[in-house]
Amino acid sequence: MHDINQKAIDLIKSYEGIPDGDPATVNIDPYLDPVNIWTIGWGHAIRYGGRFLKGEADRAQMHALYPEGITLAQAEALLHADLIDTGRDVSTMLAVEVSDNEFGALTSFAFNLGTGNLRSSTLLKKLNAGDRAGAADQFTRWVYADGRMLPGLVKRRAAERALFLA
Repeated sequence: MHDINQKAIDLIKSYEGIPDGDPATVNIDPYLDPVNIWTIGWGHAIRYGGRFLKGEADRAQMHALYPEGITLAQAEALLHADLIDTGRDVSTMLAVEVSDNEFGALTSFAFNLGTGNLRSSTLLKKLNAGDRAGAADQFTRWVYADGRMLPGLVKRRAAERALFLA
């Protein structure tokens, strides 16, 4: 298994950002992501009872899990743990050897969109068939959330594609 290189970590951090759901407090608090999932730190989607917490209906549960928010060190630890899990899952899907940059781009993609989307993607099928250029071109197809093209996803997929090709 590959380790996730610093270029990929920097890419993930830059696109996930570390929004603070309540800037009036000292720590970093949960916020709602573009598809209404409670998130904290650098893109750590909050789960409880085997499902993602979403919207106002889950606000009380989210607050019970993170009543004081988290520190920057805790955000780093959450990201590290999430990337270990995501990287492990990405590794199990690969039928070909990949470079560190390819692995980092794939891990960023899967971290953002979920490993299930990578698993079922034409991107992965092309890569595992040895068509790296075709796989790279698939990144730019994944720029929609809830049926809307998001400018942030357009930029992120372009950055992932560039890292994949580097």
